Amino acid sequence: MASINVFRGSLRCASSLIFALALLPVSTIVHADSMSRLNPSDRESLDEYIERGREQWQIPGMAVGIVHNDTLIYAKGFGALGLEQDDAVNQDTLFGVASTSKAMTAASLAMLVDEGKLDWDDRVIEHLPYFQLSDPWVTHEVRIRDLLSHQVGVGRMTGNQIRFMPTASREAVIRQMRFHEFEASFRSRYVYSNVMYSVAGEIVAAVSGMSWDDFMAERLFQPLGMTRSNTSITQFAEDDRNIAHPHQYIEGDIVPIARRNFDNVGPSASVNTTVHDMAQWIRLQLGEPGVYQGQRLLSDEVMAEMHQAQVSLPRSDRSESLRAYGFGWSLGDYQGYATSSHGGATDGFNTSLTLVPELDLGIVVITNTFDGYRPAVVNEIVDRIAGLPQHDWQSHFYDAFQNRFEQAMDQRREIEQARQLDTTSAFTEAQMLGLYEDDLYGQIEVFRNDDGGLSLHFWNDGESLLDLEHWHHNTWRASYHNRAQREKFVYFSGDADGNVEALNIRFTLRPVMTQVGLYPTNYYRDVRFTPVE
Repeated sequence: MASINVFRGSLRCASSLIFALALLPVSTIVHADSMSRLNPSDRESLDEYIERGREQWQIPGMAVGIVHNDTLIYAKGFGALGLEQDDAVNQDTLFGVASTSKAMTAASLAMLVDEGKLDWDDRVIEHLPYFQLSDPWVTHEVRIRDLLSHQVGVGRMTGNQIRFMPTASREAVIRQMRFHEFEASFRSRYVYSNVMYSVAGEIVAAVSGMSWDDFMAERLFQPLGMTRSNTSITQFAEDDRNIAHPHQYIEGDIVPIARRNFDNVGPSASVNTTVHDMAQWIRLQLGEPGVYQGQRLLSDEVMAEMHQAQVSLPRSDRSESLRAYGFGWSLGDYQGYATSSHGGATDGFNTSLTLVPELDLGIVVITNTFDGYRPAVVNEIVDRIAGLPQHDWQSHFYDAFQNRFEQAMDQRREIEQARQLDTTSAFTEAQMLGLYEDDLYGQIEVFRNDDGGLSLHFWNDGESLLDLEHWHHNTWRASYHNRAQREKFVYFSGDADGNVEALNIRFTLRPVMTQVGLYPTNYYRDVRFTPVE
C-alpha cells in the first residue's frame, strides 16, 4: 500500500546537505526567563524536537518564531531554502504566508474604522459601487462585517490554490462574482471565500486613496518594523537570496515547484514575511492589544471586534469544543486555553499562526512544502510554556497523516481502476477544437499543441495551460503544464446531430489531500462551457 513516507527521490540525495545546514549557526533570539520553559530538563531540546520532526516529514526548510510576554524569545530556521539552494533558513527568510494575510487585511480596515472613515456595518456598495452578486438584494445588503466573517454565502471561487484568472486584476475577478451561484443563503452559515477578502482589500483602497499593497506597507509593516515583509512576489529584490523556495509532494517525491503570483486576490493570500517580522504582528495582538512598543496603532474596540466570535464554525460532534470565526481569526481553545489562530496554504508553503492570550504567547511555524507537521510544533510549544504533561504530538499527527494519505490514495486508485480501456471518443479532434465560454469562468480554448495532441488554455493568459490525455469515451484527463497544479477531468457532450454541444470541466475547490492530487475531491464545481459561435 502506498504511503506518503515514500518521500525520497530528489530529497534523499539532498538529505545530508540539509542536515548539515541545520547544524550551521543561525540567527537566534532567546530570552533566558522563558528558555527554561522551552527546554525543560526532562525533554529533548526544542531545537532537537523540531529538527527531528522536520527530518521525519522530510520538509526542505522551515522557520519557527515564539513571542512570550511581549518578547521574541525564539526565532530560528531549520533546513535549507530549497532542495536546489545551499543557504540555510533563518529568522529573516521570506516565506509566503497565504491566508494569514486575511487578519492583516482586517487590521487595515480596522485602522479606517478608528479614523471614522468607515464602519464594520457599512454596505459594501457604499465604497465599491461596482460590487455585484447574482442576487440584487444580497448585493445591496452585504456589509464589510459579512466579508470578513465569511458569511456572504458565495463560497470558493479560486479554490485552495487560487487557480481562477491568475493574471487578472482584483477588480476583474470581483466583477466575475456577479455570475457566481450562492453556495449557501446569505448569512446562513460560514462559507469560506478568498474573493470576498479581496473585496475587503479593495475597500481599503477606495477609502484610503492608496492601493491595499501601499496601505499595508505604510500603515502596518512600517510601524511594526516588518522591514522584510511585502504583499507580492513582484516586490522581491533581485539580489535577495534569503527567500524560501516552494516544494510539493508529487507522485512519490518532494520536488521544487514554480513560484506563483497571487496578486489577483492579494488581500486574502499574498503576504510574504519572515518569522521575525511575523513576531512583531503577533506582539500587536498580545499583551495590551493594539499597542506596539508603547505606540497605540489600533483601539481596544477594534482589536476586540476582530477577535470576537462573528459566526460559529462546524464541529464534528457535540464532544468537540465550540469554535468560531472572527475577522481573519479562527477562535477555539487548546487544553482549556482560548486561542486565536489561522492557517495559510498556497503552492509550496504552509503556515500556522496561533495566539494563546492567557499565556501571552504567540507562535508561528512556516514550511516550504505542504505538510501536516506544524500543529505538532505548535502544541509542543504551548505544552512546554504552560507546563502541561508531555504528549507525543509528532507521532499523533504523523500517524494521522499517514492514515489519511492511504485512504486518499485508495480513493484515487478506485477512480483510476474505473477507467474503461480501449474506448474511443464520439467526436473527432476537429469537432473538439475551438473556443468555449461560460459566464462565470470566461473563455477556454481547445487547441492542437506542438506535439500533435490537444491542449486547453484558460483566459488566454499564457500560463493556465493543460494537456489532454484521452481517459475513456468522451472523457479526458487534463494535466497542467505547471505540475504543482496537478490535473482535472473534462468531458465533451454532444447534441442530437453528433456535434459537440459542451465542454464540461470539474473544478476542484478543495482536494481530499493536496499531496495525492486534485482527485479525489469532495468539494468541487462542475462547469458547462458552450462553443463560441
